[in-house]
Amino acid sequence: MKNKGLILTITVLVSLLCLFYLSFTLVSRKVDGDAIAFATDKSGKVDFERKQFYLDSMWTKTVYDLGFVAYTLKEVKEQEIALGLDLQGGMNLTLEVSPIEILKSLSANSNDPDFLAALKEAQTQQKSSQEGFVELFFKTIEAKNPDKLREVFVNASNKGRLEFKSTNEEIKTYIREEIDGAVDRAFDIIRTRIDKFGVTSPNIQLIPGTGRIQIELPGASNPQRVRKLVQGVAKLEFYNVWEAKDYVPILEKVNKVLIAKRDKTKDGAINSADTTKKGDDLYAEGDSTKKAAEDDLFAGSDSSKKDATAKDTSSKAKADSAQAAVDAQYSELYTLNRNPYGLAYATKDTSKINRLLADKDAQITMPSDLQFLWGVKPIENEQPNAEPVVELYAIRKGRTAKALLGGDVISDARSEFDEKGRAVVSMRMNTDGARVWQKATGENVGKQIAIVLDDYVYSAPVVQGEIAGGNSQISGNFTIEEAKDLANILKAGKLPAPTRIVEDAVIGPSLGVEAQSQGLNSTLIGLALVLVFVIAYYAKGGFVADIALLVNVFFTFGIMAQFNSVLTLPGIAGIALSIGMAIDANVLIFERMREELEKGRKLLEAIEDGYDRAFITIFDSNITTMITAVFLYVFGSGPIKGFAITLMIGLACSFFTSVWVTKLILHWMTAKKGNDTEISLTTGISRNLFRAPSFDFIAKKKVAYIFSSVIIIAGIGAMAFKGLNLGVDFKGGRSYVIEFASPIVASDVKVDLANALQSSVEAKTYQTSNKLKITTSYLVDDESEDADKKVETAIMTGLKKYESQKPTILSTMKVGSTIADDIVNASRVAVLLSLLFMFIYIIFRFKRWQFGLGAIVSLAHNALIVLAIFAILYVCGVGFEIDQIFVAAMLTIIGYSINDTIVVFDRVREMIEADPKRELKVTINLALNATLSRTIMTASTTIIVILVMLIFGGEVLRGFSFALLIGIIFGTYSSIYIATPLVLDTSRKEFEKIQAASADKPEEPV
Repeated sequence: MKNKGLILTITVLVSLLCLFYLSFTLVSRKVDGDAIAFATDKSGKVDFERKQFYLDSMWTKTVYDLGFVAYTLKEVKEQEIALGLDLQGGMNLTLEVSPIEILKSLSANSNDPDFLAALKEAQTQQKSSQEGFVELFFKTIEAKNPDKLREVFVNASNKGRLEFKSTNEEIKTYIREEIDGAVDRAFDIIRTRIDKFGVTSPNIQLIPGTGRIQIELPGASNPQRVRKLVQGVAKLEFYNVWEAKDYVPILEKVNKVLIAKRDKTKDGAINSADTTKKGDDLYAEGDSTKKAAEDDLFAGSDSSKKDATAKDTSSKAKADSAQAAVDAQYSELYTLNRNPYGLAYATKDTSKINRLLADKDAQITMPSDLQFLWGVKPIENEQPNAEPVVELYAIRKGRTAKALLGGDVISDARSEFDEKGRAVVSMRMNTDGARVWQKATGENVGKQIAIVLDDYVYSAPVVQGEIAGGNSQISGNFTIEEAKDLANILKAGKLPAPTRIVEDAVIGPSLGVEAQSQGLNSTLIGLALVLVFVIAYYAKGGFVADIALLVNVFFTFGIMAQFNSVLTLPGIAGIALSIGMAIDANVLIFERMREELEKGRKLLEAIEDGYDRAFITIFDSNITTMITAVFLYVFGSGPIKGFAITLMIGLACSFFTSVWVTKLILHWMTAKKGNDTEISLTTGISRNLFRAPSFDFIAKKKVAYIFSSVIIIAGIGAMAFKGLNLGVDFKGGRSYVIEFASPIVASDVKVDLANALQSSVEAKTYQTSNKLKITTSYLVDDESEDADKKVETAIMTGLKKYESQKPTILSTMKVGSTIADDIVNASRVAVLLSLLFMFIYIIFRFKRWQFGLGAIVSLAHNALIVLAIFAILYVCGVGFEIDQIFVAAMLTIIGYSINDTIVVFDRVREMIEADPKRELKVTINLALNATLSRTIMTASTTIIVILVMLIFGGEVLRGFSFALLIGIIFGTYSSIYIATPLVLDTSRKEFEKIQAASADKPEEPV
């Protein structure tokens, strides 16, 4: 064996590295086990928040000591094979940076009617177009007026970059660059925020060319907090606040306008309110000379406000008898106010007040430098049964509408506790900011300054004195987590544009643990069955193959650990699948060795020839499968990428172990006795099985063509009649996995929810009889956070009759209609490009286009058959979902079934070269019979693994496994009855010419 020492050295080194890196995962799992034991109560229920508390407490402690180096839990977690969302729970988000806001900013907030109309029209067109928003905007605005781009975007804010003589193409290039830059900045800011969030192994990726950012947070247990963290623009501004004595006269005018609009105009004086504002005080950070009863800096609400609210509640009760008279004189702007010392409204009334203040006539009445903004959090009322209220602040924008100070001056921010034990955020400003801040506080002593973040007032303290040095605090009735996140956001910086969540999935931890168990069980059972099956077929050779297979699995996990790969449920499926596929190389080698032994070759010669003859076929098979894995990785997302990475690593490891590790083992076994070594490659089962078969496969090709056509046509008819059962990620919408206390009837729930939502709803059993997967298109085009809450509330309302069953949402998923279209397109492109590149590779390897055509038609046939069977089953009431994981299955089928085809084609090519005069039909039949044993053996081992996945892999992998099962059965069938007959049909004339030329050519003398 050539390079025996090198192969042995590589094997030993890789094994040691794998042991080292896998040890981190073992240590991490042990700590996780301790955490679960700590968080498990007497009834056996795990409190996942308590588990996280245990892990947080161990985060900086040493948990792995090798003697010469020690690792903390944080360092161990960074080196382990991280579990994906589907195996431990967590959250997956896809954010889209709003190009509309960026365009508005570049236009200096232009109010040009054509510009605004073009934005709106492009937004509408995007829902049904494959083009990006910006390109649609360009087409729309140029159609309205070719010079409009210049008129809108050549302004003072773009001076130096654009000129009035700039062409439209130059303006477009500038806009594209600015938008791309804004997306990149948003990505960097969000990544900085997430890195400080506190979850292990976060995955943040920028999806090129889409303006989208994909975020995976395994273990994240507070979805609301995550959404707020990644979507907060962090536009921090400091503003002067109007005093009540100044804005009350303005409100009187607004009140009259509103009363007039409802035709209830009445004269009467408004009672003068006590405008003495009791509130917060503003001091320099650390000023200990102030009274302890007063706030250090920016208090969100103090007891005086609560007292005011209490007084308001009392006075309102006394005034109930005069309510009708009051309503006649005052609009709801006054009658709904709950604070006589300012403006405060019940949370349920805020939308009414927004409508009143947005009234066009009311807006005309108000000065341009007055803007009303809400406080960030409701103030709890201590009175029994009193509703919380939200304060409304009158912000003074100034002549230029600019803030006194912006968040760009913040150089550092951190969460701390003040002397009262409240969570606060301490800020440090840069030199310029400190100077402006000192001047602003000096000029506003005794007045309020509002601290505004993303157009919400966090606090509006009264300035007690000039603040020098630029060190200040924000307090706003924060929780510890809120203070930490706010400091994180301020430090990371302001997003260049708002983001919206276009895809959102939350998986509960209990569902993740269940998936772990199912994935592990299916892998172990599949592995055990394959090991036994190989030994039963190849005897001692089977032991060699099994050792290589175990080394392959060990190397796969070890290399995943070295590259900090994330293990997902589809990734486990990839490992299970690679187990079946890894056997293929050994089957090819052993079948070649058996052929050589049957020819009378000695053992050592048979081993060498077997490996030499099988090598090129194994190489071609791995390359073609690797092509599909690459396209899965490029076009897939989330779990699909995990599947692709696992598949690629598994392919590389199986190639090394099958080709070189097995040969190393065989050479070790034959080192002493050489050709006299007893190595059997057959058992009583396999000795006479498929020995010298002589089936006339080509004779049945017409029957096969008709059979396949019938299934495909029936499938097309089923698709035309009912379509396919598209998952949420292909059609958009929301899905929920809901657990009930006892078994539930899915059809009953479907009817109740359809009535409650007045929209299409699907409900089906998920894994067990007490779990349902609910899918709905209700508010599918509304991707706001309010819509998420509205849908969830509507579903829980629809389940009210099942309240005794304690319905609990275990996981949620939301996919916007726009991104659903993108996922469909990406999937289509991935499949088509895989087919194209395989076609090119096969032509390159086999030198004849007929082989490429036969292979590609066969692969397309397999994909259509799987789709057809799924459509037929859907009509029959069995609805496997068509989703991204199904696309992974389709591409895997393409990659797998090409192996069968290449093995056959390789034998056809070999036989043609050996005897070009032989009739092509005879040659193809001989090649099919010669490879039949390998074809059946490989298909059997893979089907064993897939059946185990189908039975034990859980609901997530059920459709995936079923698609693979159908695909592999028909893939084996098509390599025999579709691919090779097509080569015969398209090559007959060419080979007749070759054979005629060979017959006319005189034989060379021996």
